[in-house]
Amino acid sequence: MSEPKRLGTVKQTAQTYQAFTEASLRWLIFNERTNGFSVCVRRIGSKVLIDYDAFEDWIDSQAEAA
Repeated sequence: MSEPKRLGTVKQTAQTYQAFTEASLRWLIFNERTNGFSVCVRRIGSKVLIDYDAFEDWIDSQAEAA
C-alpha cells in the first residue's frame, strides 16, 4: 500500500513553506496552466489542495530551468 498523499490548503501550505505567501500561491494556482503548477493542484469539488510532494518537485524543477 502506498503512502497517503501529503495535501494542504493554500493557507496550510503558506504556513508550511513560509517562503510562499497565500497570495503568491493563489497567483500560481490562477496561472497554473501556463507555469506548470497544475501538477501540484488537486481539486475536490470547490476545495483546492496542494500536493506537497509535487510542490517540492515543482520547486526543484524551477531551479533547474533557471
